[in-house]
Amino acid sequence: MAGGLRHRISQWLADRKLPEAARNEARADRRGPGPDPGPEAAIEAMLAWLGRAQDCSATSDGGFARHWSWTDGWARSYPETTGYIIPTLLDQARRRGDDALRERARRALDWLLSVQLPEGAFPGGMIGQQPVAPVTFNTGQILIGLAAGVREFGGRYEDAMHRAARWLAEVQDGEGAWSRFTSPFASPGAKAYDTHISWGLCEAARVSGEKSYEQAVRRNMEWTVRLQRPNGWFERCCLTDFSRPLTHTIGYVLRGLCEGHALLREEWILASARKGAEAVLGCIREDGFLPGRLDGEWRPCVEWSCLTGAVQIAAVWFLLARHSARGGEMLEAARRATGFVRRTVRMDGPPEIAGGVKGSWPVDGEYGRFQLLNWAAKFAIDACQMELDAAGGR
Repeated sequence: MAGGLRHRISQWLADRKLPEAARNEARADRRGPGPDPGPEAAIEAMLAWLGRAQDCSATSDGGFARHWSWTDGWARSYPETTGYIIPTLLDQARRRGDDALRERARRALDWLLSVQLPEGAFPGGMIGQQPVAPVTFNTGQILIGLAAGVREFGGRYEDAMHRAARWLAEVQDGEGAWSRFTSPFASPGAKAYDTHISWGLCEAARVSGEKSYEQAVRRNMEWTVRLQRPNGWFERCCLTDFSRPLTHTIGYVLRGLCEGHALLREEWILASARKGAEAVLGCIREDGFLPGRLDGEWRPCVEWSCLTGAVQIAAVWFLLARHSARGGEMLEAARRATGFVRRTVRMDGPPEIAGGVKGSWPVDGEYGRFQLLNWAAKFAIDACQMELDAAGGR
């Protein structure tokens, strides 16, 4: 109790030094979220914000700024999330007939080629952040984008895709984990959410037909499923706190399993994803609020929501609804979760804020504190599009 009180006092003192706009934003959030603009309007606003994140990156290089902050403005470009933003842009470009979005994706791909390391890997962190070292997780996320680039644009990105995929397959442990070359900005060792690395290998396998990539995916799926408890919860599934994982990293592990099943079509992978996704159904409130951290008994641990995790898990519910006896419940929960996140997005106001998605709601929560995150917008766009597709019977 004393330690908790000290932390609250320290946080209060730190918050007093925040810009007035940041304090006003936190106060506004505590009055409650706004109206739901609907998925189509939200997608348009979030796409526009992502465009500004690319144009306004502090490094002006073609990548997407990691975030915009109420305390220090636009950040430098972030290779990891730039990688998986690319397929979202290409999907929306096709749906909308929007060549400008397609060119944004191409610009981001060309920049990623320029930061690939000699062994085929990609570094962790933002551009300019130290240390510069190969990281398996970041490489897997960028691989998702490179595979989309090969599918859309052809051979220009093929060599980079194979170099990244081969490196990931080569450094994988015999058990199927990635315990080496982990991020210096997270806890050491292999993680359950490294299934999201496998998603990159799934995409490379789909594009190329390379069986060694499929084999690496299967080994990782086998390793991950062994970390799952009977109640669906996963060990070693957080950036920093394995006892109270973020919904963001829970969303990562579940989506990676979904993609592994989509590639391999093996029932045990689907069963694992379904077990975890059904367990999270008991955590969402009627208004769509999903707590940002959950413990090993699926109990809420915090009073703020990790908005990225909320839309990631909503996407998993949309994907798994037709594979579950609780499919109707999943669809309803997914709509509530995406609707709540949309209600936290400003649809007007300054260009750096309009259409951006906060790390936490309220904005002074632990995750992405006082920041609008580029990957939060990416996953929110994807979930909103899934909601539209579900409504249309796709």
